[in-house]
Amino acid sequence: MSQPNGETFDIVILGAGSGGYAAALRAAELNLSVALIDKAELGGTCLHRGCIPTKALLHAAEVADQTREAESFGIKAELLGIDMAAVNSYKDGIVARLYKGLNGLLTHNKNITVVAGEGKLVAKDTVEVAGKRYTGRNIILASGSYSRSLPGLEVDGRRVLTSEHALKLDRVPASAIVLGGGVIGVEFASVWKSLGADVTILEALPRLVALEDEDVSKQLERAFRKRKINFKVGKPFEKVEHTENGVRATIQGGETVEAELLLVAVGRGPTTAGLGYEQQGIKLERGFVITNERLHTGVGNIYAVGDIVPGLQLAHRGFQQGIFVAEEIAGKKPAVIDETGIPRVTYCDPEIASMGLTETKAKETYGADSVETYNYNLGGNGKSQILKTQGFVKLVRRKDGPVLGVHMIGARMSEQVGEAQLIYNWEAFPEEVAQLVHAHPTQNEALGEAFLALAGKPLHAHS
Repeated sequence: MSQPNGETFDIVILGAGSGGYAAALRAAELNLSVALIDKAELGGTCLHRGCIPTKALLHAAEVADQTREAESFGIKAELLGIDMAAVNSYKDGIVARLYKGLNGLLTHNKNITVVAGEGKLVAKDTVEVAGKRYTGRNIILASGSYSRSLPGLEVDGRRVLTSEHALKLDRVPASAIVLGGGVIGVEFASVWKSLGADVTILEALPRLVALEDEDVSKQLERAFRKRKINFKVGKPFEKVEHTENGVRATIQGGETVEAELLLVAVGRGPTTAGLGYEQQGIKLERGFVITNERLHTGVGNIYAVGDIVPGLQLAHRGFQQGIFVAEEIAGKKPAVIDETGIPRVTYCDPEIASMGLTETKAKETYGADSVETYNYNLGGNGKSQILKTQGFVKLVRRKDGPVLGVHMIGARMSEQVGEAQLIYNWEAFPEEVAQLVHAHPTQNEALGEAFLALAGKPLHAHS
């Protein structure tokens, strides 16, 4: 029933990040009326404070490295310095152009009403914004995430930063401590090192990028040692103190590291506090919204998508979930999203791209004797030699069965994850992939050669 001071929509969406805006656009295509509510800019964390600006910085960092190394390619060039004002202008310009396009797409859609302001779920079918109520026959919660910290660790935005602060930094720090060796941590460590900073990563877990295949972690650690990016793993962080010129971090065992600043990169937490979710009977665990496989909360016609749902906190996951829920509400009965089939990319140097199960997870699931793996070294790939990159493509399969995982590390490996996704999600056998023609010379050939080898037909590799 419509509220006296509001409107009724087919769907009210709380949050306009990747999941929320994707749901709005797909619902509008299906001729459903949508209210899209957000307290900040349309596009959410990914566009404004995450994926896009960080990858712009990573590309600028790559250009800096290529300039330093130009002579090894026969090009005479000199890196005269880093102009952070210009780097930030480049980064912000990309964000602004993408935002302008998205904003126009949403605000000019006749089926979407964009509502600016902080929304709160006040009934099972109603979100309130600044005293006005928006009633929905269906509700989608897409309120996103925030940069987490650790108990007792005070973020001041000057010496102790989150990634949001780091993206606005007007200088390259002389030195930096990165607290956390996951995706965000290794990406910022990679950027700052390329731009000229002395960087140390502190990670409590036994290895960097601990969610990736163990061989990938080992290769990244080798590459970081070669780049002189320092890291200390397996020792939990204890405290940080301000010094005259920066900060001093202490890890387990009393070892200390000093630097100009410290970046807190210990993951992201779900933005659900104070939004009225629990008051309406929605189950939360550690702040995350619990749903079934069809992303329904079990309360009324309320769904949840994106970073507030337990699992990988990736923009493309939220995007796909948003489309799924819009189609679910429209009665299209979409196929359930396979969480293991979502591609994962870390854009440090070297890049990491992966799909499916790690070797360890595959053996836990199917038994060690039922799983086989193959590592194809990029040293045998012509394009990788041209790019002067090192790394590998690792395949995990069930013996005499389909591919269970694809794990890649090296320059530009993110561009290969599309084919890897098709291979995994179509449950392809190596023998089937080995029949496909991969263009020469490309890094994509590395994927083809790996499958040739796993199919028993190694050419540029040893079986």
